[in-house]
Amino acid sequence: MIEISLCMIVRNEENSLPRCLSSAASIADEIVVVDTGSTDRTKEVAASFGAVIYDFTWIEDFSAARNFAFSKATKDYILWLDADDYLKDKDQELFRGLKTSLPGHVDSVNMPYNLAFDAAGNVVTSLRRNRLVRRSCNFKWIGPVHEYLEVYGPSYSSDVCITHEKDKAYTDRNLRIYQKRAAAGEAFSPRDQYYYANELRDHGMHEEACRYYTLFLEGRQGWIEDNYQACLRLAECQERLGNREEAFQALCRTLKIDKPRAEFCCRMGAWHLEKNQLHQAVYWYELAVMLPRQNDSMGIRNESYSTWLPNLQLALCYDRLGQHEKANLFNETALRYHPAHPSMLYNRNYFKTLLGDKYVALQPIEEQAE
Repeated sequence: MIEISLCMIVRNEENSLPRCLSSAASIADEIVVVDTGSTDRTKEVAASFGAVIYDFTWIEDFSAARNFAFSKATKDYILWLDADDYLKDKDQELFRGLKTSLPGHVDSVNMPYNLAFDAAGNVVTSLRRNRLVRRSCNFKWIGPVHEYLEVYGPSYSSDVCITHEKDKAYTDRNLRIYQKRAAAGEAFSPRDQYYYANELRDHGMHEEACRYYTLFLEGRQGWIEDNYQACLRLAECQERLGNREEAFQALCRTLKIDKPRAEFCCRMGAWHLEKNQLHQAVYWYELAVMLPRQNDSMGIRNESYSTWLPNLQLALCYDRLGQHEKANLFNETALRYHPAHPSMLYNRNYFKTLLGDKYVALQPIEEQAE
């Protein structure tokens, strides 16, 4: 069985830290907590779980803090978590099994990182991240902000999921770090160009975001997943600026990077639907439903674009085309993925009234499985 050091960097996390450490208590053989300047009970909470606590002066560099935490680990493998991450009960059990079954040649383990959920608790947005690494490999974190762990060698894809539930309001901290670096004349790497553009977009600075997305894409040095998302987000920013033709061109730019994906198809469907080009919209929404899932991708995944969303939009399209029975079936299919969605429930009542004896209801997925 491998032994694991849990390494964390924290600051003012007294509220979320207990959940995180409780969930990792049966997994970690050592807990290393690096505090970057807490003024609340964070250290006291960490100490109550037996953590070894170190202070690190914050220098606006996340990689520096994480590398310092990794340097204090003493066990075979290092697991990293943020304070607002935790493992659900089933994932704790899977992780304990992983400790006894991990192949001896593996240097890094990637795991799904579940970021957003629907009202029923189903995962909506996720991506994979390198989460567990062999300590003797001395893998390093790269980048002052939006840092990444640079790994190489034999890797293993695990089904253990890390759940993220943020309990703090988002701030402009990362944006300010990037702006300070830009003002100092620092030449950004392609990765920094992309993540700076994301920060600008998230804070409503769409024109400047467009500039950095374009700079990133024209450099042609980014990771394929970042390139793809940059096109989609550039299209979104152009749309918000009222530049519809530029938005469409940015959307189509994804086809130079990879084959069509569900999110691209849904956005193309929406483009045609807005123009009342219903047959074209149907084509793209149906393709979104039919495309195979990218379960092994390390990129971000939003399940909505391949499940309930295109089915709901197909119900709308077919209803407008006068094919009400077909529209009803697509709405019912959408409800199987999102049973409490108000628009779909409204549609259900609409189709019950409209179709009468021809109305068809589908069982929820979990009931059909039984």
